Amino acid sequence: MEEILRFYEETAESGRLKSGSGLLERVRTEEILSRYLPAPPATILDVGGGPGIYAGWLASQGYQVYLVDPVQKHITEARGYPLSGFHLGDARALPCEDVFADAVLLMGPLYHLIERADRIRALREAARTLRPGGLLAATAITRFASLMHSLVDGFVDDDVFWPILQGDLESGLHRNETGKPAYFTTAAFHKPDELTAEVTEAGFTGIHLLAVEGPSWLAKDFDARWQDESRRARLLELARRVESEPVLFCCSLHLIAIAEKEGATP
Repeated sequence: MEEILRFYEETAESGRLKSGSGLLERVRTEEILSRYLPAPPATILDVGGGPGIYAGWLASQGYQVYLVDPVQKHITEARGYPLSGFHLGDARALPCEDVFADAVLLMGPLYHLIERADRIRALREAARTLRPGGLLAATAITRFASLMHSLVDGFVDDDVFWPILQGDLESGLHRNETGKPAYFTTAAFHKPDELTAEVTEAGFTGIHLLAVEGPSWLAKDFDARWQDESRRARLLELARRVESEPVLFCCSLHLIAIAEKEGATP
């Protein structure tokens, strides 16, 4: 955990969603959330919400948003948004009362909690804070994300990165002991069925598994395409068209599970 916290204190997470494939990730995540979230002014708990990029966007839509994150730097940055509350905290022990939120976002904790038991604990904490029938949006990094990134970005030829990639493929456990931030930090990468199984075990139902970026981020000259409005529209349309195709799930960098807490809505 210390390594992970240090990584985020020393890197600019706020800029990640403003360049490269992060642009596609952000637009697609916002599309999916807009499709499934209850209407504002519903209460949303953004757990592991980082510097508040999504929380701030949701607040601008009229939601009551509370952000929880374990990184003090992120909490400080998030205070620039008009959120309803900020908490320095851990997804496994949320500083919130029971049946508090209409929706909980876990768009980070599941890939930084290395032990499966801890991920289940975080999911159950999300369930505890949700009202009956409340919505969960939980994001995971796909098992083969670093394989694809290494081919696109050239890391496949890096002898230092090679053992990291081998570990990812063998176990899904990403460990970066090189000190190079470009290689990310300790994380757990999911296969689609693993994410579904964890969300189910935590007591959620009605699970919809969706690819966030899909294969669109692999487009040749992605940056140039994204800057052209009509070409960007095609990338987004293709991502939407195949978002539910299981055979293409692992072409995406991220998966998002949309699910409901058991029980009728009050």
